[in-house]
Amino acid sequence: MPKKIAIKHEESSGNVFADVGLPGDCRAKAELVSRIDQIISERHLTQARAAQIMGVDQPRVSALLHGKLSLFSLEKLMNFVARLGKSVEIRIGESGGPGIWVSRPAARVARGWRRGG
Repeated sequence: MPKKIAIKHEESSGNVFADVGLPGDCRAKAELVSRIDQIISERHLTQARAAQIMGVDQPRVSALLHGKLSLFSLEKLMNFVARLGKSVEIRIGESGGPGIWVSRPAARVARGWRRGG
């Protein structure tokens, strides 16, 4: 019978970004980029069209979708989400989640907001 080898390991804190020594905003950035990617996919946008909507050039969209998080601030990512027609909600609480949710801009519709108006 093969000899068992003990593998050294460390318990996770629940935040993989913190566990590997990345800045605290990486988790929030990753969540926003994931949602931006999802929005682009759902709308069947090319990177060039997404870039037009987001107000950047296509290489920036490519960098974003390839996980180059250090090139973008949280504020810039939230702006991209807004330009893609969604809103960002930040909640402060005890949960271990990223604290960022992306949703449709229902509040604008409820206040009489109209496209082009």
